[in-house]
Amino acid sequence: MIITTTPTLETHKISNYLGIVTGETIIGANFIKDFFAGIRDVVGGRSSSYEKVLREAKDSALEEMKYRAQKMGADAIVGVDLDYETVGPNGGMLMVTASGTAVSF
Repeated sequence: MIITTTPTLETHKISNYLGIVTGETIIGANFIKDFFAGIRDVVGGRSSSYEKVLREAKDSALEEMKYRAQKMGADAIVGVDLDYETVGPNGGMLMVTASGTAVSF
Protein backbone atom coordinates (compact mmCIF):
# COMPACT_ATOMS: atom_id res chain seq x y z
CA MET A 1 0.00 0.00 0.00
CA ILE A 2 1.25 3.47 -0.88
CA ILE A 3 1.38 5.84 2.10
CA THR A 4 2.31 9.44 1.34
CA THR A 5 2.14 12.92 2.80
CA THR A 6 1.25 14.37 -0.60
CA PRO A 7 -2.42 14.95 -1.50
CA THR A 8 -2.10 13.25 -4.91
CA LEU A 9 -0.05 10.53 -6.60
CA GLU A 10 1.74 11.25 -9.85
CA THR A 11 1.81 7.59 -10.89
CA HIS A 12 -1.82 6.71 -10.10
CA LYS A 13 -5.19 8.32 -10.77
CA ILE A 14 -7.33 8.36 -7.63
CA SER A 15 -10.84 7.18 -8.47
CA ASN A 16 -12.44 7.10 -5.01
CA TYR A 17 -11.88 8.92 -1.74
CA LEU A 18 -12.95 6.39 0.88
CA GLY A 19 -12.61 8.52 4.00
CA ILE A 20 -10.30 9.53 6.79
CA VAL A 21 -8.27 6.83 8.51
CA THR A 22 -6.26 7.13 11.72
CA GLY A 23 -3.87 5.12 13.82
CA GLU A 24 -2.90 5.89 17.40
CA THR A 25 -0.22 4.68 19.77
CA ILE A 26 0.28 5.67 23.40
CA ILE A 27 3.50 4.92 25.21
CA GLY A 28 3.04 4.64 28.97
CA ALA A 29 4.97 5.80 32.02
CA ASN A 30 7.70 3.21 31.54
CA PHE A 31 8.70 5.12 28.43
CA ILE A 32 9.60 8.14 30.59
CA LYS A 33 11.63 5.98 33.00
CA ASP A 34 13.37 4.29 30.09
CA PHE A 35 14.05 7.66 28.52
CA PHE A 36 15.79 9.02 31.59
CA ALA A 37 17.67 5.76 32.06
CA GLY A 38 18.77 6.10 28.44
CA ILE A 39 20.11 9.62 28.92
CA ARG A 40 23.54 8.09 29.41
CA ASP A 41 23.05 6.83 25.84
CA VAL A 42 23.21 10.40 24.55
CA VAL A 43 25.92 10.94 21.96
CA GLY A 44 26.35 14.28 20.24
CA GLY A 45 23.11 15.63 21.74
CA ARG A 46 21.00 12.68 20.54
CA SER A 47 19.56 9.74 22.45
CA SER A 48 19.36 6.60 20.33
CA SER A 49 17.09 4.95 22.94
CA TYR A 50 14.60 7.82 22.75
CA GLU A 51 14.73 7.91 18.95
CA LYS A 52 14.17 4.15 18.76
CA VAL A 53 11.03 4.34 20.92
CA LEU A 54 9.69 7.26 18.87
CA ARG A 55 10.27 5.34 15.62
CA GLU A 56 8.51 2.28 17.04
CA ALA A 57 5.53 4.39 18.13
CA LYS A 58 5.34 6.08 14.70
CA ASP A 59 5.59 2.73 12.89
CA SER A 60 2.85 1.28 15.10
CA ALA A 61 0.50 4.21 14.41
CA LEU A 62 1.16 3.95 10.65
CA GLU A 63 0.52 0.18 10.68
CA GLU A 64 -2.78 0.66 12.52
CA MET A 65 -3.83 3.34 10.01
CA LYS A 66 -2.83 1.05 7.10
CA TYR A 67 -4.85 -1.84 8.58
CA ARG A 68 -7.95 0.35 8.83
CA ALA A 69 -7.50 1.57 5.25
CA GLN A 70 -7.14 -2.01 3.96
CA LYS A 71 -10.44 -2.91 5.68
CA MET A 72 -12.06 -0.10 3.65
CA GLY A 73 -10.63 -1.50 0.40
CA ALA A 74 -8.04 1.27 -0.06
CA ASP A 75 -5.06 1.07 -2.38
CA ALA A 76 -3.27 4.03 -0.80
CA ILE A 77 -3.40 6.66 1.93
CA VAL A 78 -2.72 10.26 0.90
CA GLY A 79 -2.24 13.46 2.88
CA VAL A 80 -0.72 11.62 5.84
CA ASP A 81 0.02 13.70 8.93
CA LEU A 82 1.87 12.58 12.06
CA ASP A 83 1.29 14.26 15.43
CA TYR A 84 3.16 13.76 18.69
CA GLU A 85 1.54 14.84 21.99
CA THR A 86 2.12 14.27 25.68
CA VAL A 87 -0.96 13.13 27.59
CA GLY A 88 -1.90 12.00 31.07
CA PRO A 89 -0.98 13.39 34.46
CA ASN A 90 2.12 15.58 34.20
CA GLY A 91 2.52 14.60 30.54
CA GLY A 92 3.57 11.11 31.61
CA MET A 93 2.63 9.45 28.34
CA LEU A 94 3.43 10.09 24.69
CA MET A 95 0.74 9.72 22.02
CA VAL A 96 1.57 9.39 18.33
CA THR A 97 -1.33 9.83 15.89
CA ALA A 98 -1.23 9.17 12.16
CA SER A 99 -4.09 10.37 9.95
CA GLY A 100 -4.74 10.49 6.24
CA THR A 101 -7.29 9.88 3.51
CA ALA A 102 -7.87 6.34 2.24
CA VAL A 103 -8.18 6.19 -1.56
CA SER A 104 -8.59 3.64 -4.31
CA PHE A 105 -7.43 3.63 -7.93
